[in-house]
Amino acid sequence: MTEINLENRKNRKLTQEKALKVNLDSRIYGTIVEIGAGQETARQFFNAGAAAGTVAKTMSAYDMQFSDDVYGKAGRYVSRERCEQMLQHEYALLIKRLDQSRGEESCFFSYAATVTARSYSQKNECHGWIGVRRQLTPHAEPSEIILHVRMLDDTNRQQSEALGILGVNLVHGAYYHADDPKAIIDNLQDGMGHDKRIEIDLIHFSGPDFAKVENRLMNLHLIHSWSCRAVMFAPSGESIVPAAALRKKDTVVIRGSFKPPTKVHMDMKEVAVKHFSQEEGVELDKILVVAEITMNELSGRGEDADSDFLARVDLLNELGFSVLISDYLRFFRLRSWIRRYTQSRIGIVLSVLDFDYLFAEEYYEGLEGGILEAFGKLFSDNTNVYVYPSIRNGKLITLDSVDVGDDLSYLLKHLTHNRAMVSADIQDVTNLQISAREVIKQIPHGRGDWENCVPEVVAKRIVERKLFGYQDDVSEK
Repeated sequence: MTEINLENRKNRKLTQEKALKVNLDSRIYGTIVEIGAGQETARQFFNAGAAAGTVAKTMSAYDMQFSDDVYGKAGRYVSRERCEQMLQHEYALLIKRLDQSRGEESCFFSYAATVTARSYSQKNECHGWIGVRRQLTPHAEPSEIILHVRMLDDTNRQQSEALGILGVNLVHGAYYHADDPKAIIDNLQDGMGHDKRIEIDLIHFSGPDFAKVENRLMNLHLIHSWSCRAVMFAPSGESIVPAAALRKKDTVVIRGSFKPPTKVHMDMKEVAVKHFSQEEGVELDKILVVAEITMNELSGRGEDADSDFLARVDLLNELGFSVLISDYLRFFRLRSWIRRYTQSRIGIVLSVLDFDYLFAEEYYEGLEGGILEAFGKLFSDNTNVYVYPSIRNGKLITLDSVDVGDDLSYLLKHLTHNRAMVSADIQDVTNLQISAREVIKQIPHGRGDWENCVPEVVAKRIVERKLFGYQDDVSEK
């Protein structure tokens, strides 16, 4: 037997064992409703055996009119709104019909999935919303877990199978890892094998059992668990689906540590938007500005690292940024990820100091075409890089004066001549002296000159909430 067949058998056995464990648990009883990609989650539970002890009903309301008659109207059929309608409706029916007869002994659940899988007629975006609403003890108020997923398999059959495995993992985790949301996330990919089959780019926990859960940290954990490579947060602070946020948007990305956001970052934003709005086809009111932080800038785990991450997201949101956390260290990978969701223009703004690694050939080790391949991917269709000046050792460095070495100077000239790289105007020359690394060193010592280096609202929030180790009256202690 081949190694691949052995792995497939092992994965099927793991899924079957999880489904059977749920089926043999006399407490767990509920409904499974699935729209799109068949009834694969229900099939997994039935194939495992003893499903009569778990499944009260399964259903697929594929026809839109049938679906509307059952669940009510929805703006889009593959949407969070529809998934939540399904969960709430089915759970309410369980309570109405079964609470009196078996409510003393049962922990009810409703599982729902609304997805668009691979079509025979077109290569559509394959994604969906999946959720579970469940009690942990009889008569308790329910709690809920909602996911947004992208299916990565090539065929409808494979995508359906992967969704069934995910469904079993979600129901199993909702009960057996109820006190550890990170463990729920870690186990969602069980039984999928080594190949990436499902990407989970949003998760939301709600209800009394998850009252203390910080959903932004759970979404960050999606990257730690390799469920996805990037997550996004709206200016409101809510987790958002990248595809929905970026769709048809002209997007400007500013990469930084933002620890903390400084006046330089705001200058870079204003100048980049000014240049970007002058590009062909770009409308000012349709520009999405995203502050991106790479995972290597979020080192460490634990409460301190969590507080540091949340502080940065909060401050960027307050400044009006959408926030992207990504695992893409190289710029061309980031650009390719954005292009997955929008065909509109992309602008990337960076400091000229970033050239230290942007033009470092060792930075592209492992690429067959090296730096030329990387730049070919970075500067392909409708992409511009705006380079903001900086000061190093008292000397002003701009795109026109930066030294990338003789070997790469002609490459730089080619990029600037064709406006792939654009020199960004200086917004405020006095701000060029600001270094976020120096600011963060000063904050723990209390109030001081660092406050003049950050936007007023950032200084205010750091002091009010004692962010980044800030302490009052350090000099008096």
